Amino acid sequence: MNKYCLALDLIDDPDLIAEYEHWHKSENSWPEIRKSILDSGITGMEIYRTGNRLFMIMETDDRFSFERKAAMDAANTAVQEWEQLMWKFQQPLPWAKPGEKWVLMNKIFELR
Repeated sequence: MNKYCLALDLIDDPDLIAEYEHWHKSENSWPEIRKSILDSGITGMEIYRTGNRLFMIMETDDRFSFERKAAMDAANTAVQEWEQLMWKFQQPLPWAKPGEKWVLMNKIFELR
């Protein structure tokens, strides 16, 4: 199992943030998106928010790679529609590369 942590900002607007959270409640999420996540090798995912900053923690199996997930997403019209909807709420981090949404975080500490 691998674990990845990523960050992204939301547009700092309380109404947009509330709507973003609405779409991420289990009863409002799209089953096609859940399936695409699981099919890519992501076995667990959590998203946390503080202010307008999001943190995502992904646990993956050996099938997962960012390149494979990107190719699967590009071929999936439901994922493309979802991503277009989510971009209404999201904005890139100031240091994100052009076209980059979620930015992979570097682990700097671990307590065991």
